[in-house]
Amino acid sequence: MSAPAPSAPPFRPPNLALATIGLSLATFMQVLDTTIANVSLPTIAGNLGVSADQSTWVITSFAVSNAIALPLTGWLTRRVGEVRLFIWATLLFTLASFLCGISQSMGMLILFRIIQGAVAGPMYPITQSLLISIYPAAKRGQALALLAMVTVVAPIAGPILGGWITDNYNWPWIFFINVPIGIFACSVVASQMRGRPVFLERPKMDYVGLITLIIGVGALQILLDKGNDEDWFQSTFIVTLAIIAAISLVIFLIWELTDKNPIVDLRLFRHRNFAAGTLVLVLAYAAFFGIGLLVPQWLQRNLGYTSTWAGLATAPIGILPVLLTPFVGKYAGRFDLRALGMMAFAIMGSTCLLRAGFNLDVDFKHVALVQLLQGLGVSLFFMPILQILLSDLQPNEIASGGGLATFLRTLGASFSASWITYMWQHRAILHHAQLAEKITVYDPTSQAAIATLGQGSTVRAGFVLDQMITQQSYQISFNELFFMLGCVFGALTLIVWLAKPPFSSKAGPAAATAGGH
Repeated sequence: MSAPAPSAPPFRPPNLALATIGLSLATFMQVLDTTIANVSLPTIAGNLGVSADQSTWVITSFAVSNAIALPLTGWLTRRVGEVRLFIWATLLFTLASFLCGISQSMGMLILFRIIQGAVAGPMYPITQSLLISIYPAAKRGQALALLAMVTVVAPIAGPILGGWITDNYNWPWIFFINVPIGIFACSVVASQMRGRPVFLERPKMDYVGLITLIIGVGALQILLDKGNDEDWFQSTFIVTLAIIAAISLVIFLIWELTDKNPIVDLRLFRHRNFAAGTLVLVLAYAAFFGIGLLVPQWLQRNLGYTSTWAGLATAPIGILPVLLTPFVGKYAGRFDLRALGMMAFAIMGSTCLLRAGFNLDVDFKHVALVQLLQGLGVSLFFMPILQILLSDLQPNEIASGGGLATFLRTLGASFSASWITYMWQHRAILHHAQLAEKITVYDPTSQAAIATLGQGSTVRAGFVLDQMITQQSYQISFNELFFMLGCVFGALTLIVWLAKPPFSSKAGPAAATAGGH
């Protein structure tokens, strides 16, 4: 998609608020679907007659196809146009959701989840590009802030909504709820965007890039999702995937950097702010995603919370982003966005260090308050970093840049999920061994503990003592991981300064003409 002539007037929809609602609803629906099925997997597995391990492909299949489709956003945009791509992607996502809901076997469900993930790929970056284009330059930050709020709230709402629907209705309804939302969003956007100028190109299909992307990213995503279950590189399956992914991605990188018409424009990294902003976004979101994964598991494993109570304890993280994001979007332009990002990372790092001091006696209130405080950091995180990474892109590069940054952010989250899960278990096993070796039958303290716990039964005492050691081992591992995450956010308070002003929506070619591209 080429940039319009400088004289082209910026397009404004008849009703800016209605257009914003339509775009935001579609994105909320798509982001929600990345997590809504997580808590429903046991029910889905039971109803479709498969094992728990097989049911995880409901998540993996969506993630793989979504990750592959994301970098293709720029090519698809140039080929069919932003509005048309958004409408078709949303309609196909809605149809795929309906088909997921009526699936009668795990094979059918996985097939339709693959389709759903693939067509969902362009939805977020296209929404980002369209919101920027329809808002006046001075209000660009508010548009990005709204999108940031959707990005934060939807993954938090997913497990809570998914659990409630599954418990009170049936698992197909986690997919059926997308149907009316998708139809409404398509209708609104189609009517509001009618008459928007379209600038199309006919880019050649980069078949080598496409094939190596599919093979490389597909193998890498499956490796990350299945690594823990297969004991990582002790498994021939994982080693094979690693070799395939490495070879494919090396070929992909070399080809894309030298081809005249690459399907993924890696040359975008020539822009300093895009490179620095994307680096910060990937690292910060990976750490943020790791927190969101680890805290609910810890609440259930170590503190004995139910899924519902774990959801309620973690939910306060969404309160401040909902309340503050509109103000951040409105007033952030008055400050150095790097300073806002630094403040966000300092707050999020502080909450990680607070969790590093948690123990098995911590109560619900303290867990919820730390989540609430982290929400303040989240409020200041997404919008400034998004604006930084988009600030020096040309108007016709925004969709490509948004897709590439979102792809790398998604890949970073996958790495984080696999690494956090592995390290929590690995360090817990190590600490279990270290704690257990200090307990011997010759130690008077150990003898007294066995006598107290066993109530006359040595076997019972051994079982109870082992459970206590296991709990403490996972707690120590949890504390170590959060200290490490705190250090990551500490480093990000410095890394964010790699970006260079100006960041304001009135500066730079991308900002100045975003409304008319």
